[in-house]
Amino acid sequence: MRPEKNRLTAKTLDGAQIAATIKDELKQEILRLKSCGVTPGLAAVLVGRNPASEIYVRNKVKACEALGLYSEKIELAASTSSAELLDVIRQLNARDTIDGILVQLPLPPQIDVKKVLLAVDPLKDVDGFHPVNVGNMVSGRPGMVPCTPAGIIQILERSQVPIAGCRAVVIGRSDTVGKPLALLLLHRNATITICHSRTRDLPSVAREADILVAAIGKPALVTGDFIKPGAVVIDVGINRLTQPEEVRAVFHDVDSALAQLRAKGSVLVGDVQPEDVREQAGAYTPVPGGVGPLTIAMLMVNTVRAARERRGTALHP
Repeated sequence: MRPEKNRLTAKTLDGAQIAATIKDELKQEILRLKSCGVTPGLAAVLVGRNPASEIYVRNKVKACEALGLYSEKIELAASTSSAELLDVIRQLNARDTIDGILVQLPLPPQIDVKKVLLAVDPLKDVDGFHPVNVGNMVSGRPGMVPCTPAGIIQILERSQVPIAGCRAVVIGRSDTVGKPLALLLLHRNATITICHSRTRDLPSVAREADILVAAIGKPALVTGDFIKPGAVVIDVGINRLTQPEEVRAVFHDVDSALAQLRAKGSVLVGDVQPEDVREQAGAYTPVPGGVGPLTIAMLMVNTVRAARERRGTALHP
């Protein structure tokens, strides 16, 4: 049942603006590194022809260019074996001009993803997926942090959303978003519940949240029944609807959404029902323009950090 409309108007948390601010802050650090003879470098490895992955990698390379970072896009055939990909990673590990290595996921089924992630030098692991960096994150030690969870923390902190003492519910237990975000929130003294496909009575658990994060990859799964009035809702999902029946199943204002479908050929929607969140939440991240821009901004942050930390005191006068 659709909830009764909240009299408060939900605040939009503008991820694009926050990302732009972070990139502006990075520029001074990049200039300082260049004055020391170092241009941070990122290598993005793309295996196969996944259209979404191609867009993601292209956007990451463009972000590097805009900030004056060096970048390389390494494109490999979909038939690439684990051994061949591991050889590419070994070569990138050995190159001093490359500070960050990004292996775009998902990988083709014949590739052993765990071996690939383990092969990346932890100092160059700008995705924060290497077990060394995961262990640092678990124990609260310095290290590379996965970009999307790190970006969500930036959204919350820069939007002055209180974290300490709040109840946070994360829907989704992936190694790339759900688990690391729960740890980052825990380190900031939130009380955490992680939900997943086996969680009983998911809406009632979600309604306990002061901060609700949807990262489960299902279009508009989180409806008004999941949202406590006034809660902060972070929508990590990016789902592309291409069929009229999909649009009708998600939107209340079907005519407007169908008009967008006809005009653009698809409609983007997150894991949260967009009309419900505007009526029920205190603040929320839109799709698009919410979490997505922060993921790329934090990748830039990690690349610059890797360039600095790999060289240590050599960068200081």
